Amino acid sequence: MPVETAERLFARLAAPGGKKGPIACVVLAGADAYLRDTAREGIVKAAFPEGAPEWAVLRVSLREESLDGVLRKAQSYPMLTARQVIFAQDWEALEELDDEAREEARKTLAAYLEDPAPFTLLVLEAGALDQRTKLTKLLAEKSVILSLDLAGKPEQQIQDALRVITDMARAAGATIEPEAAAQLSDCLDGELARIAPEVAKLAAYAGEGKRITASDVALLVPAAKRYTAWQLTDMLAARQRGPALAFLDGLLRGGEEPVRLVGAMAWMYRKLIEVQELPPGTNKYAAAGRLRMSPDTVELAQKQARVVPRERLLRGIQALAEADSRLKSGNRAPRAVLEFLITELTAN
Repeated sequence: MPVETAERLFARLAAPGGKKGPIACVVLAGADAYLRDTAREGIVKAAFPEGAPEWAVLRVSLREESLDGVLRKAQSYPMLTARQVIFAQDWEALEELDDEAREEARKTLAAYLEDPAPFTLLVLEAGALDQRTKLTKLLAEKSVILSLDLAGKPEQQIQDALRVITDMARAAGATIEPEAAAQLSDCLDGELARIAPEVAKLAAYAGEGKRITASDVALLVPAAKRYTAWQLTDMLAARQRGPALAFLDGLLRGGEEPVRLVGAMAWMYRKLIEVQELPPGTNKYAAAGRLRMSPDTVELAQKQARVVPRERLLRGIQALAEADSRLKSGNRAPRAVLEFLITELTAN
């Protein structure tokens, strides 16, 4: 049966003699690399509070080793330790077998789970579980399933991601402003595996126990340049050619890379098109989950999307693609390319 939180799972692993008895098999279900790494680390720490011997933690792939081979390892006594953990990755390899082989694998796993090795914790890793298959139904009956995906309604997904980012900062010895956490989640598309090293970098910059601000994110995280693009696009939406050219000049003098700037603007134009395709009346929280953006940024995008016709956005996408091609072809006058682009994007 699934557990509600990772903390409950770790607590049970740390006290295997509790009311519910020891856990023989855990399933890590979900594609998020950061959450999976965190779960692995938590499982090992819970199983070996004083530190795990290297030989007591095994990692295998079900694409490279048969299920029979993995279960033989599970039934083999570990050396010089009373417990072992086996992480078996690529559960999908079993789901991809033909019907006969898959049923044989189910029977083999069922036989093991009826009488599991008491000294082994078997951890099966799956990007996703197909609830229709007999293999998944077996796991639901005989194992503890820990979901590694940020689930729930779109607005809840955003809040869950922000809590994870807050925990990342705390683990790195810092705190992070809510606006900075939202900006990180937005500009890195909510991908926790990409966010984690950026939080570590920001924490080191802020110093021990200090606070990570939105200004820190804008300064140190390259993808945060998208927010600069929002400012520029606000001028483009209003066809303010002079201010837009002056703003562009400031960006280039500040060392902004032309190709990166065009890429950020293209991303933003695509987001405006996505905003226009949302059902009427969609609030910023629901939209944030669909678009993988912070609610505040969605609010800005909704405002801009109302004043820029779709046809103009599509022409802008084409102009940005052509500018990107010119810049990447070795054009020796990137400033001229960008100034011409601004002229096109502010044309009537």
